Amino acid sequence: MGKLGGKVAVITGGSDGMGLATAKLFAREGAKVIITGRDQARLDAAAQGIGNGADAIGCDISKMADIEALRAFVERKHGRVDVIFANAGAARPNMFEHMSEEEFDFTIACTFKGTYFTVQKLLPLMTSGGSIILNTTTLTTKGMPYVSVYSAGKAAIRSLARSLTAELIDKGVRVNAMAPGYIDTDQARKSGVSEEMIQQTKTQVHAQIPMHRSGTVDEVAKAVLFLASDDSSYLTGSELCVDGGWNQV
Repeated sequence: MGKLGGKVAVITGGSDGMGLATAKLFAREGAKVIITGRDQARLDAAAQGIGNGADAIGCDISKMADIEALRAFVERKHGRVDVIFANAGAARPNMFEHMSEEEFDFTIACTFKGTYFTVQKLLPLMTSGGSIILNTTTLTTKGMPYVSVYSAGKAAIRSLARSLTAELIDKGVRVNAMAPGYIDTDQARKSGVSEEMIQQTKTQVHAQIPMHRSGTVDEVAKAVLFLASDDSSYLTGSELCVDGGWNQV
């Protein structure tokens, strides 16, 4: 039996990137995994690759009705949840001077609001000994252009991890944050950032990272597994930075 044998784990944003890598690792460690995302076709394909009876539920975390439907599915099929990896997020980056209200609202809804209410709605199904992992970012403490709203939304999620730690400790639920640094995913492309800007940013950032490279989604998944499992049983309220030292030195 693996580190998550018999556990029920919900991973939002699980059709690709960090979420999918984590879902695959969780399944190998014995968890019954439920992944969410907006594109049902991609979710179904991802579930096939995850194995161990993984479920794929269409859910846009910016929509309360979708979150409620997710909660209903988990309750109906499993009756509980042991691990929540609140990973889903999206942004519409822009310079501060040109940020529109629509871009602002979209980013906050897909980061802080969506994460907040996903955890709130699933919490009644969480058992004592459960683990909640919130995906933040090293950009909560590093300033970079174009991502002011995204970084602020993620900073709010980091604060949420602290508040929930204080609220849920008596329920036997641990809450931690996982802050990825510069990780090889398609998130920037999906947010509309040009290939030229992606490559320029990568060159600049690699020069600042002590390891001089991007992280991989598998390296992130291993960190999330640590926070989800009993290996981190005395860890709560913390933020684990998976950033190659970028935000540490």
